[in-house]
Amino acid sequence: MMRRVLIILIVLVAVGVAAGLVITAPKTLPASEVAAGYHPDVANGQVMFIAGNCSACHMTPGQDDRTQLAGGLKLKSPFGTFVTPNISPDKTYGLGGWTEAQFVNAMKRGTGRHGEHLYPAFPYPSYSLMKTSDVRDLFAYLQTLPAIAKPTAPHELKFPFNQRLAVGGWKLLYFHPHEFKPDPAKSAAWNRGEYLAEGPAHCAECHTPRNALGGLETAQLYAGAPNLEAGGRFASNITPHKDGLGDWSEQDLTDFLKSGTDKCFNEPEGMKDVIASTGKLPDADVAAIAAYIHALPPVAGNPKHKTC
Repeated sequence: MMRRVLIILIVLVAVGVAAGLVITAPKTLPASEVAAGYHPDVANGQVMFIAGNCSACHMTPGQDDRTQLAGGLKLKSPFGTFVTPNISPDKTYGLGGWTEAQFVNAMKRGTGRHGEHLYPAFPYPSYSLMKTSDVRDLFAYLQTLPAIAKPTAPHELKFPFNQRLAVGGWKLLYFHPHEFKPDPAKSAAWNRGEYLAEGPAHCAECHTPRNALGGLETAQLYAGAPNLEAGGRFASNITPHKDGLGDWSEQDLTDFLKSGTDKCFNEPEGMKDVIASTGKLPDADVAAIAAYIHALPPVAGNPKHKTC
């Protein structure tokens, strides 16, 4: 009798483990999403590149050319140190050997070239909102940049965070991919701003606090969070609460995103890399982002880290 019970328990555990592996396995988009015959808009790809501020993480450390994307930047976190990859079109160390479909799946499903889970230090929860055509345009633009034959170091992660299988569980909890849908009750400018801010620009990824597992605390969306790579500084509250940007006008925000100088004539150090990109966006896109951020629900949080 006991032997039969033990066998049943072993079978149930095995079935449970198998089901868990299936549920948390890396996912990819259907092939029809990246069907052949698409003619990418490279100019739009450049806009996506700038909006996403890809250079901030992927440009080669120690130089100023934002098109030299050999990676190698070390991002410290409570889970260990992540090292940003080479995304230049080099065939050995960069994206030169990737297919368009592999790139789209990395951006929109967090699944790597070899079918592995990607760590969410790469903000694919935000990128999943992007239109597939915009991601394809971005890939086409990246192919026009200099190829740099330079390897990057591996991540330096603690156990169990160095086990990519665990990322499948994280995705089950915090990654719910869906493409952006405009709100018909809002203006075209507001919708464009939401798309850019929530998708490619991934503003919430820095300006929202996280829990112990690295998931966003959505009740505190945009209420500010520690910026671990900025020497203890905070990514400030950017909601229109008095703790954040409550006394900023929409024009103040637009001017700041273009110039990097806030309404008090300061130049916040932590935003310099961001402004290096937003300052190059089309004026209409900058104004759209400002319109969206200015209309966010006010959320209390981090008053001592108020921007201005």
